[in-house]
Amino acid sequence: MGNLESVGSPALWGGFIAFVIAMLALDLGVFHRKAHVVKFKEALGWSAVWISLALLFNTAVWWKFGAEPGMQFLTGYLIEKSLSVDNIFVFVVIFSALRIPALYQHRVLFWGILSALVLRAIMIFAGVAMLERFHWLIYVFGAFLILTGVKLFLQRNKEEHPEDGWLMRFARRTIPSTSTFDGHHFFTKENARWLATPLFMALLLVEASDVIFALDSIPAIFAVTRDPFIVFTSNIFAILGLRSMFFLLAGAVEKFSYLKVGLSAVLVFVGAKMAAVDFVKIPPALSLGIIATLLGGSIVASLIKNRNAPAAKELPKASEA
Repeated sequence: MGNLESVGSPALWGGFIAFVIAMLALDLGVFHRKAHVVKFKEALGWSAVWISLALLFNTAVWWKFGAEPGMQFLTGYLIEKSLSVDNIFVFVVIFSALRIPALYQHRVLFWGILSALVLRAIMIFAGVAMLERFHWLIYVFGAFLILTGVKLFLQRNKEEHPEDGWLMRFARRTIPSTSTFDGHHFFTKENARWLATPLFMALLLVEASDVIFALDSIPAIFAVTRDPFIVFTSNIFAILGLRSMFFLLAGAVEKFSYLKVGLSAVLVFVGAKMAAVDFVKIPPALSLGIIATLLGGSIVASLIKNRNAPAAKELPKASEA
C-alpha cells in the first residue's frame, strides 16, 4: 500500500477477498448451479442477505475502528448502492433489446459483475494512488461529478439504446457472432466456426456499462474517504448485491420517476464536497444525512406521483360528465 493510510491490515484484506470468492462460488456453484428464472421472492431473499452482510460488516468496522470509519463505510455503501440502481435501467434495456431470456439473465449478470469486481479494484487503487500523489486531481474529480450530476438531470427522460452504440457496432464488425442462442453458452459452433451468441454480446454491454458507471461512482466515494479498504469494501458489497436488486426492481424501476433527479442531486453534492474539501469540512454524519434525504425524498416523491397518477387520469372524464 506504500504510504497510503488504511484501517485494513493484510489479514483483513486477505479475509475479505476470501469471503468474496467463497460467496461467489456458493452463488454459482450451489444456489444457481442450474439455470432458472429468478423470481421476486428469491430476489428479495438474496437482497436481504447482501444488505444484512453489508450492515454486519459495517457494524464490525464501527466497533473495531470507531465511528468515523464506520460512518464512512455506511455513507460510501449508500452512495454506491443508490448509483448502482442506474445500472438497472441500462440492464433492463440491454436484455430487452437483445431479447435475452429471463432463464439466462442471472448468468450474464454473474460473469459481468465478476469482471466488474476486478476492474473496479484496479480503478480504486489507481484513483487512490493518483489522489495521494496529485492532490489537485480532487478538484478535477469534484468538477467531473458536478457536471455528471447536471448531465444526468438534463437527460433524465432520455431513452437509453446501448444496443445501437458504437461498442456494439464495433463488436458486431470484429467478433463473428450469431443471433441464435445455444442454451446458456456464450459461444457456439456453426459450420466449424466459433461464433459469439447474444449472451456474449449482452455480457459485453453489461461490462461496458459498469465501467462507465464506475467513472461516476468511484470518484463519488472519494469525497467520503480515501481509505482504500473502506472504498473497496463498500464498493464490492454494493456490486455483490446488484444482481438480486436487478431481479427485485427490474419490473418496477421505471416507476421511480424522480430517482434520477435524486441521483443527480447526490452527484452534485458529493462533487461540491470534494471540490471544497480544503475549504469546508462537512462532518460524516451530516453527509450521510444529506445523501439519505436526497435519495429518500426522490423515492417518496416517485411513490406519491404513482399513487396520484390514476386519479389525475380520471379528472378529464369527470369534467366531461
